[in-house]
Amino acid sequence: MGNETHRHASLLHHLYAGHQSWLLDRLRRRLGNAADAEDLAAETFAHVVAHPDPSTIVEPKAFLTTIAKRLVFHFWRRRDLEQAYLDSIAGLPEPALPSEEERALLMEALLRIDQALAGMPPVAKQAFLYSQLDELTYREIAERLSISAMSVRRYVTQGIARCVAATL
Repeated sequence: MGNETHRHASLLHHLYAGHQSWLLDRLRRRLGNAADAEDLAAETFAHVVAHPDPSTIVEPKAFLTTIAKRLVFHFWRRRDLEQAYLDSIAGLPEPALPSEEERALLMEALLRIDQALAGMPPVAKQAFLYSQLDELTYREIAERLSISAMSVRRYVTQGIARCVAATL
């Protein structure tokens, strides 16, 4: 192992040893679940391992907190999407329910769509979802959102472009 590699590994070990229990406690309090906290703490440190130069991390707690907050947000977003999906299929008769494999594929697709639409203004995202999920006309969407039909067209086009770009 070269000196640089050894130094890199030593810095990562020091960062982990000095802050893992603190981060785990913080995540446990935030999530209220030890298993989820352990998963997110491990994922946080996986991001740290991918950092090109850990010697540039001046404030380790702030750095870890930033990564962990982002992961917690994505965790909650995924949980909310999963719950919305489960709620939407709850009333289906047994033969119409998707299999576990189909559910997993649908959840993966929903998460990719959610990520593709991230960053769009809420009204634009809502216009796109009304168009694609509720199959409303541009005029109906415009009335619901108090915007012009041209704006609806532009928002739907942006949403479609983002979804297509996410699949490439």
